[in-house]
Amino acid sequence: MAFSSLRMRACALSGLRSLAIGILLWPAAGLAAPVDDAIAVNVDQAKLFKLPGHVATIVVGNPMIADVTLQSGGVIVVTGKGYGATNFIAMDRAGEVLVDRVIEVEGPSDQLITVYRGVDRESYSCMPICQRRVTLGDSDGYFKSVIDQAGTLSATATTNAKPPN
Repeated sequence: MAFSSLRMRACALSGLRSLAIGILLWPAAGLAAPVDDAIAVNVDQAKLFKLPGHVATIVVGNPMIADVTLQSGGVIVVTGKGYGATNFIAMDRAGEVLVDRVIEVEGPSDQLITVYRGVDRESYSCMPICQRRVTLGDSDGYFKSVIDQAGTLSATATTNAKPPN
């Protein structure tokens, strides 16, 4: 009889401990943000999302990390600009918050090769042939050279695309 009483006591204590731990952890589980709530986008890429209600104002926490542009029909374009996380808030005309979500900006998704020349860094996109690519963190000289070439190419294409008068 004493053995079964001790066994029942041990089971009761174990169940009571589990219940106490569950009660203590329950508020923390409720406060944790669900992973699915965050918007994940790669740097230099954009994603489209549909917002509920009549959005009048968009506020971005850190515009150096992401840009959010409101289009007609409640569609937003989220563009990754720099690595990290920020948030955006969408409000209606009365100032009521309709959406408050986290945006996580990750590195490029293409096959990226990084070349280090001492402390200088260069990035190449290899899909399937390696081409120069500007990536945050590249050395200043390389970054400027690639940007200047891209600007010259774009200006030349624009000039040559104009119809003759």
